[in-house]
Amino acid sequence: MKSHGGFIHVYSEVGKGTRFKVYLPAFETTETKVLGDKKIKELPIGHGELILVIDDEAAIRDIASATLQRYGYRVITADDGADGVALYVHNKVKIKAVIVDMVMPIMDGRTTIRALRKIDPDVKIVAVSGLKDDEKHVQAARVDANAFLSKPYTAGTLLKTLYTLLSGEKISP
Repeated sequence: MKSHGGFIHVYSEVGKGTRFKVYLPAFETTETKVLGDKKIKELPIGHGELILVIDDEAAIRDIASATLQRYGYRVITADDGADGVALYVHNKVKIKAVIVDMVMPIMDGRTTIRALRKIDPDVKIVAVSGLKDDEKHVQAARVDANAFLSKPYTAGTLLKTLYTLLSGEKISP
């Protein structure tokens, strides 16, 4: 919450229960939301490629996985870098790209990316981070990963980045 500029208020009274209020900053955009199948057709779709998603936040992992599956990808997930590297070793011939969170316990994103590169120097990696002020992780991702996404990212941004990466096009920082 804090890394996105938000906060939580908790109100609790004995015998009455507890209430949580979540506050997130408003986000202005010029993008027009289009509902229905029209928006779905505009986004690039996968063709059954296997994607490894490594993120310690279950909600983000689940949303990324569901989005990718909805748009034609197959997905396997890991909740930390060590498990992600192990999954990559067992499936490296099948995995076409890896999405790695930069800030995780046990094995952080930078270490995970280094380990993946030792196994396969050509592995396609998208690094993600929600820490806007953590320039060290951003620079590390740009050096070691093929692409970088800031959390929160949209489904469209994720799909377009992955499509560009898998098609071999150059991704600008």
